[in-house]
Amino acid sequence: MLTCDEDRAAFRFTDHCPRCGSEAVAEEGEVDVRCTGGLICPAQRLERLRHFVSRAALDIDGLGEKTLVELLELGWIAEPADIFRLAPHREELLAREGWQAKSVDALLAAIEAKRAPDAARLLFGLGIRHVGQVTARDLLRAFGTLPALRTAAEAAREGDGDALHAFSLIEGVGPIVVRALGDFFHEPHNVTVWEDLLAEVSPPIYVHETRASQVSGKTVVFTGTLETMSRDEAKAQAEALGARVSGSVSAKTDLVVAGPGAGSKLKKAAELGIATTDEAGWARIVAEAG
Repeated sequence: MLTCDEDRAAFRFTDHCPRCGSEAVAEEGEVDVRCTGGLICPAQRLERLRHFVSRAALDIDGLGEKTLVELLELGWIAEPADIFRLAPHREELLAREGWQAKSVDALLAAIEAKRAPDAARLLFGLGIRHVGQVTARDLLRAFGTLPALRTAAEAAREGDGDALHAFSLIEGVGPIVVRALGDFFHEPHNVTVWEDLLAEVSPPIYVHETRASQVSGKTVVFTGTLETMSRDEAKAQAEALGARVSGSVSAKTDLVVAGPGAGSKLKKAAELGIATTDEAGWARIVAEAG
């Protein structure tokens, strides 16, 4: 046993995941080392697939946790693209306990209906670190297609000035997001999953559609606790209504939506004479836009 006075060998963090062999890295300023394998890592596979088919991502009806576990155990799925290759297993699935023709056909139809998914939802569904719903939409608004985004991310990782500038123009997308994208595509396993998936689905060019509303062209700030939605959902609603969302209150702010616990931002809005509303008032604005 070593005593306090004896030299100890410096602890060496692993640089590869012991389960899937993918690179294991720590982000700048962090101590934790994380596997970059994502969807191909057995230790993460179920949760990653649950996220991929969730309501905020691909939203595939019939693929709950119980069904995903069954399909994983059967060896029929291991990555997202496999979901779109389930049709040949129809008869085998029918022979299993708990499955009827109606439920099997409904599941297969729900899967087929996602062959041309929204590109931002697909990107979010991949579970790339720091790429949430709003960030995924912002990235696709800037680059239009997933292949174009990949090209830019790979170039940015290599220090390409034009690519880095393109990312810098996207509000809310900083170096951490750009690095996460670059690291994702730097991992060969992730590229295999990506290319396999895009061989099964064909996301159209991303088009950000907005509806006319009383906040179109205006700047909105959300502050305090939102009780019926996440901050990302609120931002998405505002952008769908043609508004710009800011994180700070200024003379250029048109509306402040204040939830419980709103503090300095609500006070500043009052000082500047800026219109304010609560979450219920915001819900009415969204509903009125149809």
